[in-house]
Amino acid sequence: MKQIYGPIVFFGNERIATGVTTTTPILRSLIEAGYPIAAVVANHEAAKSRNARSLEVATLAGEYGIPVLLPDKPKDILEELRSYGAVAGVLVAYGRIIPQSIIDIFPRGIINIHPSLLPKHRGPTPLESVMLDGSSVTGVSIMELAKEMDAGPVYAQSEYELTGAETKQQLADDLSEIGSAMLLEILPGILDGSVVALPQDHNAATYDKLISRNDGVLDCTKPAVTLEREIRAYAQWPKSRMRLGTTDVVITAASVTQLGKATPGKLMPEKKRLFIGTGQDWLEVLRLKPAGKAEMTTEAFLNGYGKDL
Repeated sequence: MKQIYGPIVFFGNERIATGVTTTTPILRSLIEAGYPIAAVVANHEAAKSRNARSLEVATLAGEYGIPVLLPDKPKDILEELRSYGAVAGVLVAYGRIIPQSIIDIFPRGIINIHPSLLPKHRGPTPLESVMLDGSSVTGVSIMELAKEMDAGPVYAQSEYELTGAETKQQLADDLSEIGSAMLLEILPGILDGSVVALPQDHNAATYDKLISRNDGVLDCTKPAVTLEREIRAYAQWPKSRMRLGTTDVVITAASVTQLGKATPGKLMPEKKRLFIGTGQDWLEVLRLKPAGKAEMTTEAFLNGYGKDL
């Protein structure tokens, strides 16, 4: 039976990509393994947004009577965190830089579960970025949190092969489960000092940009393969939007097809199928959501809106 070394403070909401939901596998696994969680600290901005869904980590914390802290800034709760006497912090998708004064509270530091193979894809959007890049592999890194973004030494990594067809939610779920299993395996060694983190190669680092709402506007001058990746990477938020005829829609699923020379933006309905010309090849719309309506198949859309194309 593993030795439990002392309380842990959990930072973050476990939503490791924009717009996804979470079943909180990492916090849940810590609780079920018997680690005492002194508090859950979540990003105040995520909690106060008028469009925010209930924070899943807060719901789980409530089931176990764990305090939930929503500070404007982490340093606002420095003394409260110090009072817990926690041996370490665990961080998953907190969404803000943690100052060194907070990190220094914990004898074993803060352990960050980051969904990429560091030093590649540092920053806030590693899942979206590997989907947009068409990468063949990504993974999970468990690292020691440092003041600089995602730059701390790494305890362990695990690779994950990409098929090029995964949805953002599926990828988030899979990487979260991998991170949960990795953390449970190495956490005892981190806490007793037998597992040592190794420095990253900072010269090999890449950084991912924030995603804005404007990224969701589909630009049909781009190749169809790029647009298909965007549709998967921007699912949930910011969503992939365009006008088909007179109707504003969000395209939720598409595929690339070759039908000869394409004219960017040209619509080609064909029986129960709909193709859009792009800068290279054609994009076939598989599922979409007209403004104010539920998601539907292309066939259903053509039945209701085809005359307006």
